[in-house]
Amino acid sequence: MTLAPLLDAPAVIQFHAAFAFAAIGLGAAQFLAPKGTLPHRTVGWAWATLMMLVAGTSLFIHTIRMWGPWSPIHLLSLFTLVVVPLAVWRARRHDVRSHRQAMIWIFALALVVTGLFTLAPGRIMNKVVFGG
Repeated sequence: MTLAPLLDAPAVIQFHAAFAFAAIGLGAAQFLAPKGTLPHRTVGWAWATLMMLVAGTSLFIHTIRMWGPWSPIHLLSLFTLVVVPLAVWRARRHDVRSHRQAMIWIFALALVVTGLFTLAPGRIMNKVVFGG
């Protein structure tokens, strides 16, 4: 394992990875913590901000190009940019069930699934984790 490939990557990729790692850790902690408390809301705002930063920075990463500079991962970024504010709005309206479902989907799709795709051969995170 070496951070060299990530440290040699463009700044937008470094920021994107840092936001994503922080969001994974904070999101996992959030799932385990008591819900509806002031700490839950505070951490939730931080997590939502991180997710917007993860999705936003991804729009400037074009290492996989299928439609001009875009790839299917960018569709997930757009999904995240729409669903995060919607999920926050649902929480503020006390629609806990919809809020919970949206946040679980965002965590699963935008962090876990895409995170696994970053481990594909030839990708920067593959080189970080497996060397090369």
